[in-house]
Amino acid sequence: MDPLAVAVGTALVGAMATDSWQQAKRALVALWRRVRPEAEADTVGAEFGQARTRLLAALEGGAAPGAAPGVDSGVTSGAVSGVVAALETDWQFRLHLLLREHPDLAGELRRVLDAELTPLLPEEDGTRGGTVVMKAQASGSGRVYQAGRDQHITER
Repeated sequence: MDPLAVAVGTALVGAMATDSWQQAKRALVALWRRVRPEAEADTVGAEFGQARTRLLAALEGGAAPGAAPGVDSGVTSGAVSGVVAALETDWQFRLHLLLREHPDLAGELRRVLDAELTPLLPEEDGTRGGTVVMKAQASGSGRVYQAGRDQHITER
């Protein structure tokens, strides 16, 4: 699957649970309107709202941040993760198909990710994306360790 579609789909789902979810929805619908009929763009917007309702229901019934400790809601964090994963996969696939039909949208999709979606995401949730370029050169017996996030190295 296209890495850009994966990043944007993940960011969309991450933004669904924020107070700024309508900004994410507007960005998505505007993108769709560029290449699809008006009615289809409106449908995508409505489906985004339905997906948000599904996500919030899972979060409220599961291990939502700020939930009372020790309260058994009957929904496991695994179930919440399953809902998140299903929603991410759905939006990633939709965006993948859109990019396959309209490869010229890649630049605009990257702009939407960087300028509109990423700023909506909480920094601590790990879904903030962006472009990372790392270059290194080692010589002799030198070693290079690079990571975009956490890295744990054990040498013996």
